[in-house]
Amino acid sequence: MALNSIEYAQKYASELDKLVVQKSATGFLADNVMCAQFVGAKTVLLPELDFVGLGDYDRDNGFPTGKITITNSSFMLSKDRGRELQLDRMDMDETGVANLAGQTLKEYVRTQVIPEMDAYCISKLATVATNQGNVEDYNAETVFKQFSQMANDIQAKAGFDEELVCFMDPTSYAALMNSPELQRQIIVSDFKQGEIDLKVKKINDVAIIPVASDRMKTAYTFDAGQTALTGGFTVSEEAKTVNMLMMAKSGASLVKKTENLRIFAPEKNQDADAYLFQYRLYYDVFVKKSRLGHISVAVS
Repeated sequence: MALNSIEYAQKYASELDKLVVQKSATGFLADNVMCAQFVGAKTVLLPELDFVGLGDYDRDNGFPTGKITITNSSFMLSKDRGRELQLDRMDMDETGVANLAGQTLKEYVRTQVIPEMDAYCISKLATVATNQGNVEDYNAETVFKQFSQMANDIQAKAGFDEELVCFMDPTSYAALMNSPELQRQIIVSDFKQGEIDLKVKKINDVAIIPVASDRMKTAYTFDAGQTALTGGFTVSEEAKTVNMLMMAKSGASLVKKTENLRIFAPEKNQDADAYLFQYRLYYDVFVKKSRLGHISVAVS
């Protein structure tokens, strides 16, 4: 299969998409996209279901009629990101081009795409929690108590059968793991993310996901990347640290409209004697109205 063939590009696009979902801290949110319908290029409709409760069965008239209301909430994707990469023909021979290209693209996704997506999603979820008034100052001395209270508050709203997830920065994660109150309450359990099962630590059935500190802030600046040496994301000056962000696992939806990968051989590349790769990722994270109160954040 030629490196610049459509089949090859589709194969690698699929593999890169799986890598994003499986390796990012927020990748499991992509599992919550049910029956998403795109309207135009930027707008996506996500359904919300509303049911009527049980009624009395009548021996003469049978079952009482119930109603299912499906409301499509409209959301607009805001992150349309991409990058063009080149591999010089002299850096590889024909037998190694596919392997080197695959390694290069996967490393780019691992080191650049995934951290940015995590940072954006976590910062947006922290903003949602703050706007709902579910924000408090982080206290390292009482981290276990604060963690437990956040979980109880969310379960009181979402239900105690709801699976919860807590993103933690390295500082709060270390403080919680060293808390004498934990004793033997930590267990290791399965955690479904995309097509794989991960092993995560759980406390009182809350899955703990430690996240690198540079992805745990409340605000970021995303560079437009107009030159070959600029791009990526940086922490905004006014940003606070997100020490703990707890939510229902099904409380938000990560929507990815396109993850295109285009490949051009050196003969088709008019700018250089090099293989040209064009990678694009169009995404956003959304919280339905019924889930707005199911996210809580502790900041410092």
